[in-house]
Amino acid sequence: MGYDVIVIGLGGMGSAAAYHLAARGQRVLGLEKFTPAHDKGSSHGGSRIIRQSYFEDPAYVPLLLRAYELWDQLATDTGLEVYRLTGGLFMGPSDAVTVAGSQRASQVWDLAHEMLDASEIRRRFPTVTPYPGDIALYEAKAGFARPEMTVQAHLNLAENAGAELHFGEPVIEWSETGGGVSVTTARGTYTAGQLVICPGAWAPALLAEFGIPITIERQVLYWFDPRGGTTPFENHPIWIHEDATGMQAYGFPAIDGPGGGVKVAFFRKGIVCTPETIDRTVHDQEITEMRHRVGQVVPALDGPCLHSATCMYSNTPDEHFVIARHPDSQNITVACGFSGHGFKFVPIVGEILADLAIDGVTGHPISLFDPKRLVTT
Repeated sequence: MGYDVIVIGLGGMGSAAAYHLAARGQRVLGLEKFTPAHDKGSSHGGSRIIRQSYFEDPAYVPLLLRAYELWDQLATDTGLEVYRLTGGLFMGPSDAVTVAGSQRASQVWDLAHEMLDASEIRRRFPTVTPYPGDIALYEAKAGFARPEMTVQAHLNLAENAGAELHFGEPVIEWSETGGGVSVTTARGTYTAGQLVICPGAWAPALLAEFGIPITIERQVLYWFDPRGGTTPFENHPIWIHEDATGMQAYGFPAIDGPGGGVKVAFFRKGIVCTPETIDRTVHDQEITEMRHRVGQVVPALDGPCLHSATCMYSNTPDEHFVIARHPDSQNITVACGFSGHGFKFVPIVGEILADLAIDGVTGHPISLFDPKRLVTT
């Protein structure tokens, strides 16, 4: 057997898996069709929100508490600012998921937080203009992670621990063999005892036989030049604002210097696509719509759009992840369908995937991510 574990896909999740496996003494081969820390999938764009008061479901909070420990360890091991705590402001009507869900998770897990009314939001954060009747949950431990830096950090650590990583080598097919797996690329065929598949937006094609329904959605990121300059935004909290229709917009501090602008985006306002058909052009009407929406909440951000980018969400029907051993195989583990909110979990998903590949089980609570919930027979 050539390797203990082959990891397909070395983006956020795959790079972390390769590191955690290699750190435990596994002989690891990582295969990636693009270059290291590339911008073709879902692990780029300079920043990703991290937070613990998790409005999606309180069940994520124990994973987040461990993820924060691993973020800290990654920063210590590399000497890099892979994440920064800035505080987070989650705003909207009192019954908005962004507010009520964050409050519920905070209460269930006794997370430190503050509830602010509209006047207190304006007093504490003068850049922000909440809608009439808005309230907010403020979480001091929210902030952002740097995706490209994180991926590269995990790749470097994986190689330092002995992993063999191949880039520009797309996988053609994989199959089970007697007691293991075989993976074929344009360069050759490799064998291993275990296979970990982290396909990102390529999940529908690579995992078609599993019957896991995943929809790929084009998302757009924008960097606006704030009126009056970036100074008021340099130590700014991350924020998410939900309007009465349920549409969420979010933003970051200015982290790219005086000429770098401030990054903002809509959450889950995309167009269904595939990695081959995604429109990488950001159109004028999209920029206009984003500027109008964000300018209502953070008025200084109605300035020029300095640049923009596209990425892809891989959405499951219930917007929860898929992380599991293959139900019909003891040799294959899958992590996919991170539905636009997965990057903050990158370090712990790497740890979980190493558990599953080596031991077949993990002590972390992942029943929410069982693909059986999605597969119709």
